[in-house]
Amino acid sequence: MSDQTTPTTLLVLLGSLRADSSNRRLAEAAIAQLPAGIAAHVSVLPALLPHYDQDLDGDDVPEAVTTFRAEVAAADAMLVVTPEFNGSLPGVLKNAIDWASRPRAEAALAGMPVAVLGAAASPRAAQWAREDAVRVLTVAGARPLETTVGLGSSLAAFDGADLTDREVAEAVAATMRRLVSEPLAA
Repeated sequence: MSDQTTPTTLLVLLGSLRADSSNRRLAEAAIAQLPAGIAAHVSVLPALLPHYDQDLDGDDVPEAVTTFRAEVAAADAMLVVTPEFNGSLPGVLKNAIDWASRPRAEAALAGMPVAVLGAAASPRAAQWAREDAVRVLTVAGARPLETTVGLGSSLAAFDGADLTDREVAEAVAATMRRLVSEPLAA
């Protein structure tokens, strides 16, 4: 983590692996709201991580885990964007959070400010997935923002890359401003 008082690097974790998912579009809309001077990076590593297994989390962790943990450690803040699969966040996202939360005393995720967004085809806007993400991130030691943003009926919410729901677009912009103004943990 940098020694800045406010975040300057943002790591984005996507819960949807689909190339043209609504959640990827929502993440791109959020990144577009970042002020100058904030670098954002969408991680491709969650899809490459093995399922969390304490037996693998010893002296010889898999290379993908080491690289992912370094990626998390290099970030000042995180954006988690999640769809809702069977009423919760997808396994790939939960697994990435599990790996980033360990080893507990040295976890790169500890104290990190995190914003949570979610998009779903249903009008509930991935509510349960967003709530679960906040709970899991909190238990993992991160500092998720209290307010999350959901985009319902997401299949019709974009015109190309543009988010057509003005209310959601404004909420995303406000969330990103809040995230990058969040002081870093000591």
